[in-house]
Amino acid sequence: MTVKIKVYSDFICPFCFLGKGPLDEIAKEQDVEVEWMPFELRPSPSSKIDPWNEPDKLGSWDSFILPTAKKLGVDMRLPRVSPHPYTNLAFEGYQFAKEHGKGNEFHHRVFTAFFQEEQNIEDIEVLTQLSDEVGLSKDDFRKALVSRKYREAHQEALKHAYEEAQIMAVPTVIIGDEVIQGLASKERLAQVIDKELKKENK
Repeated sequence: MTVKIKVYSDFICPFCFLGKGPLDEIAKEQDVEVEWMPFELRPSPSSKIDPWNEPDKLGSWDSFILPTAKKLGVDMRLPRVSPHPYTNLAFEGYQFAKEHGKGNEFHHRVFTAFFQEEQNIEDIEVLTQLSDEVGLSKDDFRKALVSRKYREAHQEALKHAYEEAQIMAVPTVIIGDEVIQGLASKERLAQVIDKELKKENK
């Protein structure tokens, strides 16, 4: 039986990027289906996150995020795209990718472009290049972003996250009735998946 996992995250959330590793490992080892769900930490027109100029955020990066990344064997850096980009266009691109069967690949590529390569994931040209790298049509993708074809689909997904699922923080992982907020280890995910499988097999 395939266990469905919903993960609410934002592309500029370092904890979401760190949380991808254990999820990716679980997905290789178990029969699970991971669906990434959009959540914007600072939607426009809210002020953008600017960790390079916010001492408390810079401090938490050095004291917690980087050591955790090293412990998990994750290559990541604090992007010098400052302030951090809005993520609505990247998520609209994700809706396009999802519709064309490449949602998870595109989602992963946007994450690595930001946290490993320090690319500006608010830039349509950057996103278009990333779409090409995961096997999507560059022209169709670019047209979809320029025309804002997937704006409504993204807004509906956000509405679901904020109002229906009542997500308060990211990452949030939902497996069956279990809601895990924050960074979840591979062991914790495996426990919840096993619990879900036992419930289904009763």
